[in-house]
Amino acid sequence: MGAVTRREILPYVFLTHLETQKFKTGTVQINLLTQLTRETAAKNAILPRILLRGTARYPDLRALRQAMDDLYGANIEPTIRKKGEIQCVGFCASFVDDACLPEGEGILAQITALLGEILLDPSTQNGQFQADYVDQERENLLDEIRGRINNKGSYAVSRLVELMCDGEDFSTFRLGTEQEAADIDTETLTTHYKSLLSAAPVEIFYCGSATVDQLEQVLTAALKTLPRGEPDYAMGTQIRLNALEATPRYFTEELDVTQGKLSLGFRLGDCLDNPNWAAISLFHYLYGGSVNSKLFLNVRERLSLCYYASSILEKAKGLLLVASGVAFDKYEEAKSEILAQLRAIAEGEITDEELLWAKKALMTDLELTRDEPRQLEEFYLQQTILEVDYDLDDLIAMVEQVDVKEVMKIAQGVELDAVYFLKGEEEVS
Repeated sequence: MGAVTRREILPYVFLTHLETQKFKTGTVQINLLTQLTRETAAKNAILPRILLRGTARYPDLRALRQAMDDLYGANIEPTIRKKGEIQCVGFCASFVDDACLPEGEGILAQITALLGEILLDPSTQNGQFQADYVDQERENLLDEIRGRINNKGSYAVSRLVELMCDGEDFSTFRLGTEQEAADIDTETLTTHYKSLLSAAPVEIFYCGSATVDQLEQVLTAALKTLPRGEPDYAMGTQIRLNALEATPRYFTEELDVTQGKLSLGFRLGDCLDNPNWAAISLFHYLYGGSVNSKLFLNVRERLSLCYYASSILEKAKGLLLVASGVAFDKYEEAKSEILAQLRAIAEGEITDEELLWAKKALMTDLELTRDEPRQLEEFYLQQTILEVDYDLDDLIAMVEQVDVKEVMKIAQGVELDAVYFLKGEEEVS
């Protein structure tokens, strides 16, 4: 794997470049970064879908897909993510790497030019988005927002976040709310699109055989009409170190479910003052982030209190979330044992074997990141948002050096903030 280079190629347009001939497929990811808010999240989420319906030169989906097919079957997908309280709006293009094509038939310049067209020169009518495209994609977005309830496990975690972080931007679902999505219209969406283009910092990731100078040349050509106004310098994530109240908050909701969904939300605490992400990540893997974790081996396997139990680390917001499926009558017992496993780490009840397996699991996952360009992009985007500049090799080396005391200290500072339980409609509290 080659070295990673980062540079500003246009005003607050940044390129993270990974030169490698490891993959037959090249990748270009463009992200516009903006503050995550309830009022704008749905508008941001629908924009890549609208832009991929057509451009001025390729005015409909069929013509645009044909243009991609002509570039050896290139593919461009919309992406919407939230990293802390920053919403990442963009596209990911995957295409045959120029190194795998006959000499003189490279398509890097064409694919980046097409990305520029999609972003900057959409199909319009009277200066606004095509009304039928907006109507269709609004319904698709509403279906996706409504459909999140179909996966009860992920729904329970998202409800925990909404309730636990009420009053914080992080409570907003990455696709926005049903109400805000339903209110989207052509005129306001077009106005919002122009504002976003002007103010949003842009993060571009490339993985492939081209040099950084080649990338800068084709990208600056593709984005030469990108408007640049004043960026939102206040954009970022507010991190709360400690729980909101002196005692944890409890929330219970009812749905027609046969299995309870128990989710616990923790604030990571004082370790975020000067975060050691290698130690924090290892703590997460030891607690619930792997099949060798304490939650998996003890709460699920040994005690059979949960159908599943794992932790989710939200680095950019400083949260640790536990997701579990439990029998309704095992709620108290399961909750107590989930908290007991956290106390065990805080008190140093960690065997050498447990620490070793957690390190191996974490380092294996980091190594596997090298094999997937999309995961590499995810890693480096997160590094940018966390404002850390070390690469995968550095992080793996840091993980190897973490000791038990560092993991214990992190666990000792973690605070339970909220508990959410999704139960069956006939169950009692």
